[in-house]
Amino acid sequence: MTRSTGIEEALGYRFRDPALRDEALCHRSFVHESAPPAVWKDNERLEFLGDAVVSLAVGRLLLERFPQGTEGDLSRLRAGLVNERQLARIARRLGLGEAVRLGKGEQLSGGREKDSILAGALEALLAAVFLDSGFDAAFAILERTFRPLLAEIEASDAAGGDCKSRLQELAQARSEALPRYTVLSEEGPDHAKTFRVRLQALGIETEGVGRSKKAAEQDAACRALGRLLRREEAPEP
Repeated sequence: MTRSTGIEEALGYRFRDPALRDEALCHRSFVHESAPPAVWKDNERLEFLGDAVVSLAVGRLLLERFPQGTEGDLSRLRAGLVNERQLARIARRLGLGEAVRLGKGEQLSGGREKDSILAGALEALLAAVFLDSGFDAAFAILERTFRPLLAEIEASDAAGGDCKSRLQELAQARSEALPRYTVLSEEGPDHAKTFRVRLQALGIETEGVGRSKKAAEQDAACRALGRLLRREEAPEP
């Protein structure tokens, strides 16, 4: 399996025009180092279109999910979903970091983990789907991949933004062990550290990332609450 066909399997979508897929996965650093560069197109034009596709699709998703939501509520929710960090999270789950074509310099500088590159590649890929098969095809992918993020945002709102406290309250109410947080890594210079934390609670294990230990714990707790919400909403077999 090639990395390109692996992305198609992750998306659940087969491109009719593989050239669109390949363009979406081609970073400008790869084009600049290619000989001759004219053979390849970078994904920046598709990324431009993808920004609009994602915004429109998320807007439709929110209108359907929150029929009574005000314009202000929907705008806030969309801002929580459509941002570089959240798009990069989805890209990582799809394995885009391994699929995107990068120049050697960008690879050596950790480009496969950069939020900006991952988010851009995801937007470009959704634009490629849009051009290949239309908006409904792109929306179907987005609806499926954004569902976990939407559940986390709903959980955060329900917890008043303090997911850690809400998760601890749930554990106590159910006579379960209190949530346990473990720092997995601490990277970067002192002024721009990134913390990664593992959370174990209520039979769920998640990881969170943040600029502080507390922020990473909140991120992990919101992810856990989101999973609980989806589990409790799932229909019984």
